[in-house]
Amino acid sequence: MAATLEEQIDRRAHGNWLGWLVSQQTFWVSVAAVVAFVALSLASDVFATQQNLFNVTRNFAFVAIIAIGMTAVIITGGIDLSVGAVLVLSGMVIGMTMHAGLSIWLAVPLALGVSLAVGAFNGLMIAYVGVPPFVVTLGVLSIARSLAMVLSNNRMVYEFGPDQPRLLALGGGFVNLSLPLMDPIRIPSPVIFLLVLLVIASIAFRWTRWGRHLYAIGGNERAATMTGVPVKPVKVSVYMFCSLCAGIAGILEVGWLGTVTTSLGQGMELSVIAASVIGGTNLAGGIGTAFGAVVGAALIEVIRNSLILLGISTFWQGTFVGSFIIVAVLFDRLRARGAND
Repeated sequence: MAATLEEQIDRRAHGNWLGWLVSQQTFWVSVAAVVAFVALSLASDVFATQQNLFNVTRNFAFVAIIAIGMTAVIITGGIDLSVGAVLVLSGMVIGMTMHAGLSIWLAVPLALGVSLAVGAFNGLMIAYVGVPPFVVTLGVLSIARSLAMVLSNNRMVYEFGPDQPRLLALGGGFVNLSLPLMDPIRIPSPVIFLLVLLVIASIAFRWTRWGRHLYAIGGNERAATMTGVPVKPVKVSVYMFCSLCAGIAGILEVGWLGTVTTSLGQGMELSVIAASVIGGTNLAGGIGTAFGAVVGAALIEVIRNSLILLGISTFWQGTFVGSFIIVAVLFDRLRARGAND
């Protein structure tokens, strides 16, 4: 009888775990990414080559880094449309600072400081003044990109002074990972930064008071306020975190490209929001993970790369990404409806 009872408990726990896993949007997005990877490896002789995978991982890292910050914002029920403009402003600050002959050790903190200042402005206007996030961040999108134009006089910057090799190594370098019975695998520098940020953000979202406050605010802001959650300071910190992620991506992208123009990051906010939503973040707030944002960004980049390799016009990319957003939202609605029934 005891053995039978233990078996029943084990079966019930296993069933609950499996049911929870299958109900997670991140799980299905991960499955879709794996299926797409396998299908493209079979359909194209180029996709699974080390050089192409190097390019895919490097390209998706920029979107994924910002998507982690965007996920934190959306969890609280907000939105940040200014991330692409913050990216170019950060890139232009580090570019112009180093172009003037100053050290990268001064230029990087300055660029990140400007990014944090933009995020603080967004957060203060939203949390303390009460302006809707859409309005504030849409306005800051225009302001930040305009400041980047003023700073550079709307010209391309490609000379970064004596520390230029360090900047190029920061965004365009790689680390060799040696594996038994295989050639060394090149891991792009932006991917290293992404992995570090992913670990930090995952721990912060899951195991810190700050992370619990994010979900509380997104779930029910009024209830969070009544239970003593410092809603306004947390909101400011969230927008600062998102802008910091955009600033980091801006520095890395300039280092990869070896140049910076005012068109950098244009329209990037759509890809970033799409990565977060596709990865399981609920636009209504209260739900989302850093890992889901990374998986969503990876799926988008695999789609973009596959269009190129299969000879399909990249103009179709927006159609695929938009369709995935709609499907992701529908999946969440159906899941919520099923839970309420």
